[in-house]
Amino acid sequence: MKSAFLTLSPVALAATFLASCAPEAGGQTTDEAEPGTLISQSAVGEGSLIPGAASGVNFTYASTNGLDGESPITVTGSIYLPEGEAPEGGWPLIAWSHGTVGVADACAPSTNGRSQRDLTYLSGWLEKGYAVVASDYQGLGSEGVHPYMAAAPMAYSNLDAIRAVQSGNFAVSDAVVVTGQSQGAAGAIATAGFAAQYAPEIDLRAISATGVPFFPPAIREMMLSADPNTPTPQNTYTLYLMILAEELDPTFSLEESVGADVWPTVAKAYDQCVFELTETVMEEGLTPADINTPEVLKRQPMVFGALEYPTLALGVPAFVGTGEVDTVTPLPMQQAFVQASCAAGSTIEARTYAGADHSGGLLQSMDDAAAFVTKAFAGEEIAGNCPTG
Repeated sequence: MKSAFLTLSPVALAATFLASCAPEAGGQTTDEAEPGTLISQSAVGEGSLIPGAASGVNFTYASTNGLDGESPITVTGSIYLPEGEAPEGGWPLIAWSHGTVGVADACAPSTNGRSQRDLTYLSGWLEKGYAVVASDYQGLGSEGVHPYMAAAPMAYSNLDAIRAVQSGNFAVSDAVVVTGQSQGAAGAIATAGFAAQYAPEIDLRAISATGVPFFPPAIREMMLSADPNTPTPQNTYTLYLMILAEELDPTFSLEESVGADVWPTVAKAYDQCVFELTETVMEEGLTPADINTPEVLKRQPMVFGALEYPTLALGVPAFVGTGEVDTVTPLPMQQAFVQASCAAGSTIEARTYAGADHSGGLLQSMDDAAAFVTKAFAGEEIAGNCPTG
């Protein structure tokens, strides 16, 4: 009988070898493992690799429940290495913080795949010689419900994924830059905010964020001023946030808080990933009025509290890219973040891309973000372009 290795392509063989080299957890359970410890790993199949990756590994690792700040949990993620031989000190490491995919385990990017937009973007980093580590986040592909958009769970998941690959047998640098889009932009900002407290040993050089969500009171009022009787794709995100409300307040039941006539549609948010749920919301005519009942509105301050960034003084330089015609995280929302973070003392390089929508802002930012990241890894001064006076 032929060895199984002989039936693998060179790329798959490299990935299998890489996985076999990564350290085992020595039988540790999540309860026993320190946050950032690798628990298990397996090679990414050749057909599932990001274009530009020579090899990839899906892995599980120990982390901390971001909702209570102390319970040990297991999270899943992936790492992709570029073609060629790693430079001295390892491939410079990019940590990718992904955008909205849903809250169900089936939506986890490491197993469900990534959108063509994300593949294009991540491929750009790999082709430039960066390794990419990508957390699925707490509750996606692992135990529990994903606490959608909550700042601490995303930050802890990202920081422990970085710890896991930097302490493993992967040829990656000690320094890291976190990049993120939409929900992931919030994740990148939260990662910078929690890093000094949660993982001070990580050499975080900078963050790059596109499609930044930001919810100060003025923005919340603007969101609630939309026509309550017109179906909107934004209801997709509202539903995921109301599932977060159930995680934050065990006395709250979404089913009991919306009408019986719309519950069959609302219930699909627990299982459908973002693109399918958006189609469902629009096809079945779900309106803001259907969701924003008095019981739901009562939980909104609690939910927005969980979404708040731990600080607007980021501690590391930040690149912020914005699509001019973004309707998901509109230009005024992103400008408000830049202004507030600059006022708090952050160094921000902000760019707006004419005619670009939510996804276009990410893709069009690549060259500017890459120049910014090159400076960050080189330790060069980043002046930013915050308004003065």
